[in-house]
Parts: sequence; structure tokens; C-alpha cells
Amino acid sequence: DVIVDGGASSVALAANDIIREKNKVFLNTSSATSDLTGRACTPNTVHWTYDTWMLAKSTGGATVRAGGDSWFFITADYAFGHALERDTATFVRNAGGRIIGQVRTPFPGTTDFSSFLVQAQASRAKVIGLANAGSDTVNCIKQAAEFGLTRRGIKLASLLMFLPDVHALGLETTQGLICTETFYWDLNDRTRAFSARVRPAIGQNALCMNHAGGYAAVLHYLKVAAEMGVAQAKQSGTATVERMKATPCDDDCFGPGTIRADGRKLHPAYLFEVKKPSESRGAFDYYKLLQTTPGPEAFRPLAEGGCSFVKS
Repeated sequence: DVIVDGGASSVALAANDIIREKNKVFLNTSSATSDLTGRACTPNTVHWTYDTWMLAKSTGGATVRAGGDSWFFITADYAFGHALERDTATFVRNAGGRIIGQVRTPFPGTTDFSSFLVQAQASRAKVIGLANAGSDTVNCIKQAAEFGLTRRGIKLASLLMFLPDVHALGLETTQGLICTETFYWDLNDRTRAFSARVRPAIGQNALCMNHAGGYAAVLHYLKVAAEMGVAQAKQSGTATVERMKATPCDDDCFGPGTIRADGRKLHPAYLFEVKKPSESRGAFDYYKLLQTTPGPEAFRPLAEGGCSFVKS
């Protein structure tokens, strides 16, 4: 009746079509492609948590305004990486920055990023934009630290980074890195309360926006299904998603929010800088908040997405 998460963007786009055909509900909480609320939108899909457009706007534009006006991209060679580079490059240029170069890295299978990092360094770009995720991002950051790139004044901007990655790499390696998340456990009283509530179940694992997105999306779906009645909610994914859009959202992870006509869940985006080891007060105290973008401004305007079923 409902699929949650999403996986890689290519997988999510394929699943999106099948879920529409079967008239089920797709709560995409971890795939990044903004096409899910654009050219590939369906009335059965809700896109929670983040997308490439939001990540690009928050990280790209702000970094240029802070002085990082020349960029070199290291991009994973698949749909997600291409979309993230494309969207970020647009915001960098719009903010007055320049794209000096880019390199596409085979995905999956790349573990040695040394030659790509050497190219990035040789370009003399002020910022290396990492348009990748997961182990690719971790390996890039680790090898950049080994080469001493940040000590030479080069800024690393991870365009999709999660707190568990920072935790795994350590602050010594990740300090100064710029990233965007839509949830951070220590952001406010409600996020701290949520984190304290789930801590016994998750142990010493770091919470990030993917976990929060899954929780919040399912919570909203279950509330709506209970209001409709389970039997009616099971009959039509489209009808259930319509009711989800008509019902305001509110949870401890993201606070109040809404779901737009194209299926885009709106909530604030937060630009963070990873703390130095000396600035951290303990486990998971890793982020400094640099900028908050309100939900309606954080995500692509409805009129620009090209969603076929949204009336202009």
C-alpha cells in the first residue's frame, strides 16, 4: 500500500512509475532527484526531506557569498550526481561565481579519488564541490584531508552529507566542511526531545535527516490513513496523497509544514559548518548553524518544476 525511502535516484524514478501504475503511495524520503516533483512527478508521490535543487541552493549560493566564488566539481557519474552538479552550478553562477572545471567519477566502484583531487587542486578553484554521496563522499573527504587540501585554504562543499558520515570520519578530518541538512538533533527543543526519545532504541548511532524524514513521512501518512479509514486509504494511493496534501504537517523533527500540489514537502533547510574538535562539547555535537532558509524559499518554485498535473 505504501513504499517508504527510495534509495538511489535511478531506483526511485523507476519505482515512481510502478507505484503510479499500481495506484499506491510513494513516500520518498532519501532519494535526492528533484525530478520526482518535476518532469517525473505523479499524484501518488510525496518527496520528503531534501532534493538536489534545495541542496544546491543552500550550499552553492551561500558558499559563493562567503567568498568561495570559483568551483571544481567531483561528480558521481549517474543521475543523482549529474542533477546535483547541474543545480549547484546554476546557483553558483547566479550568485556571481565561476565553474572552473569538473570531473565525472565512475559509479559505483570508485574508491581512489586521488587523481580527481589532484585535478581539482591544479584548477586553483577555491571550492571543491562533491556531487556524490555515501562511500564516495567519505572517501573524497578522507583523501582530501590526507593531501592537506583544506590546510592549503581549499574549501570542501559536500552537496549531500549526513551526520553519521561526519561521525565516522571524525572532526579532525571533516572540520570546516560545509553541508546542508533539514534536520539536526541539537537544532531546537523539539529536535532534542525527539532525539532523547529515540536514543534508547538507536544506541550510539548518529541521527540525520534521512532518519527524521522516514519517521515524519510515515507519521503523517498514518495520521491521514486513520482519518480516512484504513480500507479507504488502501483503495487509492492518489486519494490518500491528496488527503496528505490537504492536511497540515507538524512533527518534532521538522516542525510545522505543508505538502505542495506537486508532492514537495516544504520545511526549512539549514546550512552547517562542521566544528573543529576543540569546539565540540561531546558525541554528535558536530555542526555550527550558518544559515536557515524557510521552507517556501528552500525548494524549487512550483511554477518552475514542470510537473504535468499541476495547473498553472
